[in-house]
Order: sequence, then C-alpha cells, then structure tokens
Amino acid sequence: MDEPTIPVCDYEGSRYRTEFWEGQGREYEDLTERIALRALLPPRGRRVAHLGAGFGRMTRELGGYDQVIVLDYSRTMLREAQAYLGDDPRYVFVAADIYHLPLAPGSCDAALMERVIHHMADVPAALRQIRSILAPGAAFVLEYANKRNLKAIARYWLRRQAWNPFDEEPVEFVALNFDFHPGAMARWLREAGFVTEKRRALSYFRLSLLKRAVPTRLLVALDGLLQPTGEWAPYSPSVFTLNRAAGDDPPAALDGPLFKCLNCGSPLHEDGQTVVCANGDGRWAIRDGIYDFKAPVS
Repeated sequence: MDEPTIPVCDYEGSRYRTEFWEGQGREYEDLTERIALRALLPPRGRRVAHLGAGFGRMTRELGGYDQVIVLDYSRTMLREAQAYLGDDPRYVFVAADIYHLPLAPGSCDAALMERVIHHMADVPAALRQIRSILAPGAAFVLEYANKRNLKAIARYWLRRQAWNPFDEEPVEFVALNFDFHPGAMARWLREAGFVTEKRRALSYFRLSLLKRAVPTRLLVALDGLLQPTGEWAPYSPSVFTLNRAAGDDPPAALDGPLFKCLNCGSPLHEDGQTVVCANGDGRWAIRDGIYDFKAPVS
C-alpha cells in the first residue's frame, strides 16, 4: 500500500517577492529577522542548507559558508533567487520537497529555515528529514509562527477568537498555514534529534498603525532589545530557535557526494544534464542550473 501523500504548499508562479516583501512595508520584519539570524547561526562553515529559500531574501546572510544549498519547492522562486543572488559558484540551486530531501545524510554542517514551517502539515516528518541531512553537532536555525502571542491571547480572552492560544495543538487559520505552540515545537525538535540551545522572540511590534507612526529604526532597535525574552517568555508572533543535531560522530559525509537517490538512498553522480543513481534507481534533470527533484526523468 502506498504511503499517504502529505500536502505541500507550492509557490510556483507566485509573486511573493513583489507582492509580500518589496515595497510592501515589511522593512521592520526583514531587519528584525536578520538580527535574530545573526545572533544564532554560526557565521562560518562548510555547507549550509537554506531550506525554503524562496527568492533568496535571507540567503546572503550565509556568505561565510563555503557552499550554500538554495532549496525550494518552487522552480519560479529558484529562478528569482538565481537572478537575485547573482553568479556565485558557492550557490547550488535545488528544487525539492522538504519531506523528501535529496541531500545525502550528514552532508551539511548548518541549516536555516525561516517562514516555511508554518506551511507544514506534518512538522515531525519535516524535522526528521532535516535532521537526516545534518552532521552531528550541526546548527539548525528554525523560525516558526507562534500561536501563543500577545494579540492571540487578548483576542481569546475578549472572546473574539474561538481557538485557544494555550492549547498545544497547531491552528490552521487558512489552508496550509499553521501557527504553533512553543511547547509543541520544542517537543517535536527534541523527538527529531535536536537539542535547542537558544530561543529568540521577535516582531512584537508587527502592527500596521505602529509601523506607520514610529520610525522603523526605533522599532527594530526595541525589538532587538526584547528578542532575548524568548528564552523564558516567547509571546511574540515569530520565534527563532538555534538547535544542534544530537550526536558527536565525525562529520565525514561533508566530504562525500551531496545528493542521494530519492528511491534507494544511493549516491548520485552527474551525467550531462542529469543526476543519476549509482544503482540505476532514478534520474533527475539539471535545468538552467537548477537540480530538479520535483519529478524524475525517464
């Protein structure tokens, strides 16, 4: 019997860059997220996976790594990322599903995933996949949307929303858009093989009226001062965490093949404009500089 398919949010054809970020009054959110990332992710390393990278908004923050895997499910987003990031051989563009990552076990010594997991219907499955590609001791910075935020608590107490922000069950407010309780996320990370070291709370001032009335620089500075409160009281709309892949074995896989076969797990090698399984169990295309694992080729 085939395993049930987990629904995947696909931004193919989306105008996410121009309709959500550029010129849309989200400079405050962008800058506060950069503060959190710089405070949590080790600045240098060998190979980092930017999972759900989109058009590459945060990818340039990973400039201290020898190789950056720019991975997204949307080919459209990856083509925009190619244009946005420029021609740098350190970037490897990969179209793939988080639930079926084509990266070899232990092949990365760091990973970043921001503004992505809120689209995940099965968070534990996604976290297990991410843990599998990380070498022991690798850093994983994860951002998630927090259901236990101050606005949601106030609305619940005023009986203006039905769902309970203190309940650990995720809330799906629109299709494939979830908010998560910090307790549930902490448990899922632990069960997937991560040790959470730090937690930052941010975007406390994510209110349109406030962002119009107060200079962005001031809001960002105040947010930066409040972010460490995430260690004991994350009541913000967004939470960033630094997690370590459990274990202490040598990261030998960092020197091995980057890609694995999605069917049998064997290493892949390049053959012209394809990557091919060493056991002959699959072949995937390389199209315009993008390793495309969304569907195999015959």
